[in-house]
Amino acid sequence: MTFLPLMMSDKPDGTEGDASILTKTKTKTQRPPLYKVMLLNDDYTPMEFVVHVLERFFGLNHAQAFEIMLTVHKKGLAVVGVFSFEVAETKVAQVMDFARRHQHPLQCTMEKE
Repeated sequence: MTFLPLMMSDKPDGTEGDASILTKTKTKTQRPPLYKVMLLNDDYTPMEFVVHVLERFFGLNHAQAFEIMLTVHKKGLAVVGVFSFEVAETKVAQVMDFARRHQHPLQCTMEKE
């Protein structure tokens, strides 16, 4: 915090008076922490379904979605995006709900960046 002194020595009527100091507080705002949303590989969820999830919930085009799906398939997981806590939490819930409704064991998680 920085304190900036403001001197006031003249009264409104123009006569001299006691000097008083006013302080102004400057606050510094911090960016909220970000969270990585990740998809995990499994042996049962079809690749086409994963591509569809990436396009639908993360706004990726087909080529981007296909590339991330291959990363998940080959490496076991991939970061799909980085979001604020609320957005990441919503994306994870949407993906998990969608996968369960389509009877796929796809896992989607989030962790602090």
